[in-house]
Amino acid sequence: MKSNRRSFFQTLGAGTAGLGIASTVPLAACTTTGETSPGNDEQILFIGDDIAIAETVYGKVKGFILRDIYLFRGIPYGADTSGKNRFMPPQKPESWDDIRPAVWWGNTAPQIMDNRYGNAYSSFADHWNYDDVSEDCLKLNVWTPAIADGKKRPVMVWLHGGGYTNGNGIEQDGYMGENLARKGDIVFVSINHRLGPIGFSDLSGIGGDKYKDSGNVGALDMVAALAWVNENIANFGGDPGNVTIMGQSGGGAKVCVLAAMPAAQGLIHKAVPLSGSSTEAGDQASSRKLGEYILKEAGLKASEIDRLQEMPWKEYILLANQANQKMVAESEGSIAPRGGFRPVADGINIPKGTFYSEENGVSSSVPMIICSTFHEWGMARTMPELENITADEAREMLKERAGFRGGLGEKAPEVYDAYARAFPDAKPIEVMTLVASNRQGVVNTATAKSNQAAPVYVAWFGWEPPLFDNRMRAFHCSDICFWFYNTDLMLTHTGGGARPRALSEKMSDALLSFMNTGDPNCPGMPEWPVFTVENGELMILNDQCEVQNDPDREGRALL
Repeated sequence: MKSNRRSFFQTLGAGTAGLGIASTVPLAACTTTGETSPGNDEQILFIGDDIAIAETVYGKVKGFILRDIYLFRGIPYGADTSGKNRFMPPQKPESWDDIRPAVWWGNTAPQIMDNRYGNAYSSFADHWNYDDVSEDCLKLNVWTPAIADGKKRPVMVWLHGGGYTNGNGIEQDGYMGENLARKGDIVFVSINHRLGPIGFSDLSGIGGDKYKDSGNVGALDMVAALAWVNENIANFGGDPGNVTIMGQSGGGAKVCVLAAMPAAQGLIHKAVPLSGSSTEAGDQASSRKLGEYILKEAGLKASEIDRLQEMPWKEYILLANQANQKMVAESEGSIAPRGGFRPVADGINIPKGTFYSEENGVSSSVPMIICSTFHEWGMARTMPELENITADEAREMLKERAGFRGGLGEKAPEVYDAYARAFPDAKPIEVMTLVASNRQGVVNTATAKSNQAAPVYVAWFGWEPPLFDNRMRAFHCSDICFWFYNTDLMLTHTGGGARPRALSEKMSDALLSFMNTGDPNCPGMPEWPVFTVENGELMILNDQCEVQNDPDREGRALL
């Protein structure tokens, strides 16, 4: 098992990371999955001089209509962030006089794109969508059933995954908002924002007041997008008083951060973090130290810090990443390697300490659904030999590595056995993956949020696709397309067809109910109870949905 184990350790944790003027135009009838009805061969795409024109406070935008849904792509919610705007809070976009075309996606935020499609299986499974990359990236996309019709529809704002370093608002086909907008008569918005060193370099310790917000400008971008929604979404048929934010992986952590930011208070009304959550931001002492390393790596004095704004973005990112590596190497473990470029608890933009700790604090009236998947970090998809490992081999492997957090050492056998008792039908590879994908972060976030009055609901997604000889299991990212009614669109995650669609009907109904009322209960699913610390109530999402009380509590306690 040595060679297999080495390969497993190299890939485990990489995961599979982490789219009223013309309202009288006759459109083709559509099914709820976005396909034209059988026998209907009518035109489904409409674009023209007087079609899909909407007002924003900055000027008019023109999109198009596809299968009865209006699409607007790449609408600016902020100015170009390059040059003097780098490391600065987002600025408002300049107004325009002509009608601005909004028919293609906005630029992806600066990130290292080299070898992005290097892994053929990952590229196949996640079907990455990437386009131009630049610092002029503060753009958003809108899907809506109608514009300027006076109706107030619930609004979904989607925050993409990829940690705080990678990704974009349409990275996977499952991110597209058309089907949910149609099914639920809602408005769907996805956004791009600054990432990595461009979005989260804390230069406040050496740059003074000018750079006081630099460690959180990526988070402030998201607040600016929510402010745009609040100011403009009524023109797109949406209700600015009913906005749900939702994200997965790094996007789930972003949901939790935004829900704790004073500047976002009143802009968020429901929150849904998936497969990633957070109860605190990064330590500012560490982030400021990293800022010092960046300046040193650049060979600059404090008085020359503005020169960092002049560097090409890729050159700056590579330099900042090198600075982070050096800081970690020289810290001798005193600074966490994952503490690099992420939101900072500066006590101004983002609070210090544990989020949601104040009973009547920020987001105390915001309900939340928190979900994760059974097998977040399982990598047996391309390693069939792991299907046949024994329980003893799994225990040994867990000693050395268990997800992102390193091995369990001598506690591994005890933890493995606890999970095996909770899931007696699971194979050793499945038990090991359940341990590596444990729900401790979910429970910590739910516990923190339960201090406030608004209810918290917890889910655990266990549906396994019949792909790769059934080795994909309920992997990281696999639940997104179910929530958004996209199982027949994100085929490489589901296989398509009636079986995944049946669960997607239920999950999207629950999400739409939550967006409308703050309660996910809906026909077709068991009663979904509110989470309590005492019982740990959660909804298992699978072919047969069921409620359980904290089934993995014993195993988590040993972690």
